[in-house]
Amino acid sequence: MAETMAQTIEIGILGADGRMGGSVLRALDREPRAKLSVALTAPNSQKLGQDAGAVAGLRDVGVMLTSDIKAGLAACDVLIDFSSPKAAIDAALCMHETRCNTFVTGTTGYTDTEEKALMAAGNDITLLKSGNFSLGVNLLEILVEQASRALRTGWDIEILEMHHKHKVDAPSGTALMLGHAAAKGRGVALKDKHVLSREGTSAPRSEGEIGFAALRGGGVIGAHEVRIASELEMITLSHDAFDRSVFASGAVTAALWAEGQPKGIYSMKDVLGL
Repeated sequence: MAETMAQTIEIGILGADGRMGGSVLRALDREPRAKLSVALTAPNSQKLGQDAGAVAGLRDVGVMLTSDIKAGLAACDVLIDFSSPKAAIDAALCMHETRCNTFVTGTTGYTDTEEKALMAAGNDITLLKSGNFSLGVNLLEILVEQASRALRTGWDIEILEMHHKHKVDAPSGTALMLGHAAAKGRGVALKDKHVLSREGTSAPRSEGEIGFAALRGGGVIGAHEVRIASELEMITLSHDAFDRSVFASGAVTAALWAEGQPKGIYSMKDVLGL
């Protein structure tokens, strides 16, 4: 009996002309199970109408950068998003009336209100959201939760992250992801315990705080440390990304997994079986 050819999944990218969008496009170029069918960018992008492959440093792929979200959603099975909170929410809301109802998003920098809006939209689509698509970071998240659960009274948690000078949100989505893991281990809500800056603070550190420090400079892809310190010792859990492609490859893997999943909200842990 002849083997049935596996169906190629058609992928759209929202934010296709950005750093991560280009990395995702290059990851798709290496993935035989998927192909680029849509490349979406902002209406004011100077690259509108250009070939997405050429913009990403590849050969021409015959897919031009467009800002027509509804037409784009009619031409793909899954949309991978690395754009902005508003663009991501708008895309998720538009999916209800289009062919594409699977949304894989790595966008960060949401306000609480924006986060709630995205989650609400995710009730009617297949939404896979992650602050970081790397296997190493997702394993780090689990380790942070376990360590925070085991080390409670007398142990302080500080999260340090550094990224390239062009990154606009701080703390990073990954740092917040690790903060939520630490808070979950402690059985508290991050919003009740996080300290985003100590500048000008004259009071001593309070018990149970989860502190954040954000550094920006050069071309650093992503470096994260979680330090759990007592009066006598300190444990440091860390992750360094050497190439942006690690996130892009993870996003493509997530898209292949998410396509065909029931409606609902998922994370990278579901993809990895963690």
